[in-house]
Amino acid sequence: MDKAADNGYKIIGKPTPLIDSRAKVMGQALYTDDIRLHNPLTIKILRSPHPSANILSVDITAALALPGVRGVLTGADFKNTFGVLTISKDEPALARTVVRYEGEPVAAVAAETAEIADKAVELIKVDYQLTDGVFDSRRALKATDHPLHPELGRENNLHKKVLQEFGDIDQGFEQADVVVEKRFRFASINHAFTEPHATQVEIDNRGNITVYSATQVPHYLHMAMAEVLEIPEHRIRIIKPHLGGGFGGKSDPFPHEMIAARFALDLGRNVKLKFSREDVFFSHHGRHQTDLTMKLGFCKEKGITALTLDTLIDGGAYGSFGIVTTYYNGVLLQGPYKVPNFRFHVNRLYTNKPMCGAMRGHGGVNPRFASEVLLDMACAECDLDPAETRLRFILKENTLTTNEFRVTSVGLQNGLREAMKRTDWQRKYGKLPFGKGIGVACGFFISGSALPIHWNKLPASTVRITLDHDGGVTVYSGASDIGQGSDTMLAQMAAEVLGQPMDNVKVISADTRITPVDLGSYSSRVTFMAGNASRNAAIRMRRLLVEAACELLDMTPPEYDKPDKPEDYFRQGGRKPDFDQGFLGPNPDYADGFIFEDGLIRSERHNASVTWLEAIEKALEFQGILQTSGTYRAPKMGGKFKGAGAGLSPSYSFTAFIVEVTVDPETGFIKVDKATCAHDCGFPLNPLAVNGQIEGCIHMGLGQALMEEMVYDNGATQNPSFLEYKIPSAFEQPVVDIVPTYSDDSEGPFGAKEAGEGILAPVIPAIANAVYDAVGIRLTQLPMRPDRVLSALARKKKTREKKTRKKKKEAKR
Repeated sequence: MDKAADNGYKIIGKPTPLIDSRAKVMGQALYTDDIRLHNPLTIKILRSPHPSANILSVDITAALALPGVRGVLTGADFKNTFGVLTISKDEPALARTVVRYEGEPVAAVAAETAEIADKAVELIKVDYQLTDGVFDSRRALKATDHPLHPELGRENNLHKKVLQEFGDIDQGFEQADVVVEKRFRFASINHAFTEPHATQVEIDNRGNITVYSATQVPHYLHMAMAEVLEIPEHRIRIIKPHLGGGFGGKSDPFPHEMIAARFALDLGRNVKLKFSREDVFFSHHGRHQTDLTMKLGFCKEKGITALTLDTLIDGGAYGSFGIVTTYYNGVLLQGPYKVPNFRFHVNRLYTNKPMCGAMRGHGGVNPRFASEVLLDMACAECDLDPAETRLRFILKENTLTTNEFRVTSVGLQNGLREAMKRTDWQRKYGKLPFGKGIGVACGFFISGSALPIHWNKLPASTVRITLDHDGGVTVYSGASDIGQGSDTMLAQMAAEVLGQPMDNVKVISADTRITPVDLGSYSSRVTFMAGNASRNAAIRMRRLLVEAACELLDMTPPEYDKPDKPEDYFRQGGRKPDFDQGFLGPNPDYADGFIFEDGLIRSERHNASVTWLEAIEKALEFQGILQTSGTYRAPKMGGKFKGAGAGLSPSYSFTAFIVEVTVDPETGFIKVDKATCAHDCGFPLNPLAVNGQIEGCIHMGLGQALMEEMVYDNGATQNPSFLEYKIPSAFEQPVVDIVPTYSDDSEGPFGAKEAGEGILAPVIPAIANAVYDAVGIRLTQLPMRPDRVLSALARKKKTREKKTRKKKKEAKR
C-alpha cells in the first residue's frame, strides 16, 4: 500500500536517493582530511604507554630544537577541562600531572611535515612514576586512597549511581507464575566507523579560527572549545564536512580538536591532524563493558509483573556521556511492554581504560538483551509461544509507562503479526531440526531527548529557509548529517510544503557561523526535531508566498485562525499553525486553500494561479529578502521525581525482529540466515533511507552478537586494528526482509519517528533466542563466540548425562 499516495504527498514517503549520494559514490564528497588548507602544519600526538602513572616531568627541549618543528604543547598549556555534559567536565586536552589510560594524549607537536612531527614526538622525554591502576568495575567500587578523580570527593571510583524504584517489587514477584533470573556480561565494543577522527583549523589575519572537524555535535564543540581556549565564541567557527560514520563515537568534544585549535591560535598557522586506526581505538568512547543481574517476574495473564536489575558499567577514564548512559541502562526498559513494578540500580565506574560513551542505541542495548532473553525463558517455562506472548503485552498507544513516559503511537502489533506470517513462525518455532532455530525479540527507543544537555530555554532545533530571486530554496540547519540522510530529510520537508522538486532545494548544514543552532546528531533526535523545525520554516515561507499570490490575483488572503487546544495530552500535533508564536506547534496542518505544484501556486476556490517565480518576485517587493525560521520545542511532560527527565522523549519507536539461524554443534559457529524486521517509525519519510538504517543496524547488531569485543590486559588495548577487532563483512550479512510498520504519530513531522538507533537492540537477543531454539542453550555473555557456544553445549550434555544417570538409579530402586 502506498501511504504517501493516500496522503497526497509528492515527496514525503517516496524512496528518495540521498542528496549527497552521487558525490559520495563518485569520490567527490570532501571529508575533513580531504580539505586542502594553505600550507598547514601537521600535528602529531604523544600518547601515554601506561594506563596509570604520575607525570613527573615532560622535557620538550630536543623536540623544539628539531628543524621544522614550530611548536610543542603539554598539559601546562591548557587550564580548563571539558566534557559534553556540563556536570561531567573532567577531561583535559593533554594530561597534566597524571595519565589515566594507555593512549591518553600527553604532548603534541606541530611541524612542517608529518615526518618531522613523528621524529619530534620521539624526542619528547616524559618521566613517569607508575601507579597501581584499576581495571575492573567491581574493584573500582572498593575504597581507595587514590581515586582516578579525587575532585569528586569520593573514596572509590564511582562516577554515577542511579537507583529508581516504581510500584511494589515484592508484590510483583508474588503475582508471577514464574520468576527467572540471570547474570549477563557484555564486552565493550567500538563504533568502527570508516572515517577516523580528523580536524583541520584555518586561522585568518584577525585571529579568528575556522575548525573543520569530523563531529556529530558542532554546537557543543563550539561551546567547549571557547571554554578550553578561553576565547569568545564569536572567534570560532565549526564546520562539519562530509562525515564517514559516527554512531555516537563523534558526539563528544575531543582533545585533538582542542589541541589543533590551540596550535593555530598560538602559531598563527593553519594546522591539520588525522588519527590512525590505532589512535581511534585508543580514544574509543564505545559501548560500556557491562555486568548486570536481572530478575523478571511473569504471569500468563498479566505479562511482566516485576523487573529488577543491578548493573555495573565500566566507563573508563573519563565521563563522556556516562551519566546519561547510567540512566538509559534502566529507564529504556519501560517499553515495549508494561512493567508495573520496576527497580534498577546502575553504577558507572571510572577505570584505567579508554573511556566509553555514547554508541548507537545508547545505554539501552545491553539491558534489552537481558530482558528479552529472560522473557523468552519465562515463556518457555510457561509453555507459551514467545511471539504470541509479546503480541499480547505490547504497550497500547496513548498511555503512560510506570515512570511516566508518554507513549503516543504504537504500530508494532501489526508489524509483528506480519513478520510472523512472512517467516511462517507457527510452523517453524520449536519444530525445526537440531541446529536450526528461529527467535523473536522486541525493542523500544526514544525519538530524541526532550531535555537539552545544556539547560537553557532555546528551542531544541531551529531551521532557517531563504528563497532566492531565481526560485531556489535554501535550508540552513545546524544538524549534522553523519550518513543517516538528515540533509535529505530537511530538504524533503521544505520541498513537500512548498511544492518544489528536490533538485530545487539546497541544504547548508552544520556550520556554526551561518546555520542556526541545532543540538547535534545523537539520541535519534534529528528527524523528529530538526524535521519539525524545517517543516515549520517552510510553512512560514508558504504563507508569505500565498499572500504574494493573493496580491497578484487581487484576492483576500486566507485568515489564519489560532489553533484549537490539543486533542489531549497524547495528541498535541496536527493543529493549525500558531503564527503568533515563535513555535508553530508540532507537525501543524498547513492547509490554506492553495495548491503548490508544477511551478504554480493555485487557489482551489477560485481556480486561479500564479507562477512560483511571479509569487517570489511580488513577495520580494514587500521585504527585499525572503527568509523565515522554524523551531521545535518538546511538550511539557514527565514526572517530578529525581531523574524523571532521563529517557523522556516526545515519541518512541518500536521494533520487532524474527531471526533464523544455523548453529554448527561441531564448531560452535552461529550463522544468521535471515532477519525479518518490523520497525514502527510512524510514517517513513524516505523508505529508502529507513531500509538502509535497518540493514545497517542488523549489520552492527551481528557484530556485537557474534564477534566484536575490545580486549584489554591490565588496561592495555590488545586489538587496536581491524585485523584484530573483527567486524562482520558482507558475507555475514543475512537475508533481510523488512515489514512496513506504520503508526499514527500526530507530533512527528508528517507523522515520522526515529529510525536510526532503536532498530539495533532487539536483533541481538533475537539471535540468542534463535540459538536456544536451535540447540537448547541460553547464552548470557556477548559476543556469542564459537568457544562459548561449545562450552554451553558441553555443559548441557553434562547436565543431560547427569539427569540420565539419576533416572537410572531411581529406576533400579
